[in-house]
Amino acid sequence: MKLIFKPGDQKKYVKVIQSNDVAAFHGEVLHAVYSTFSLARDFEWSSRLFFIEMKDDDEEGVGTFLSIDHKSPAFVGEEVTITATVVKLDRNELTCAIEAKVGARTIATGTTGQKMLKKEKLNQLFTQPK
Repeated sequence: MKLIFKPGDQKKYVKVIQSNDVAAFHGEVLHAVYSTFSLARDFEWSSRLFFIEMKDDDEEGVGTFLSIDHKSPAFVGEEVTITATVVKLDRNELTCAIEAKVGARTIATGTTGQKMLKKEKLNQLFTQPK
């Protein structure tokens, strides 16, 4: 693993909210706004952007925790900017603070955790017992 980042370093992920990002369960749309579970996916992706550059060929990152404080709605067609900021990098563990904004309006904040592991170790963990 390449230790090329430090606390305070940032990555930005920008996306336009799509209809498949809204709050829907089992085919029923509850609210036509950017859902918390879509935010979760995009929060994890924004912090993973660090690991893409850090990992060696025989390594892969895995999520370890996620917290989201959903503050304001965002609508289909709006552009959201998700900023991941390194809070801590301790050996193979990365913690990021995350902020999602539409323009100047903060729609969510949170924290993600990831751990870098050898692919071989992950394959062992992810092999279903027979």
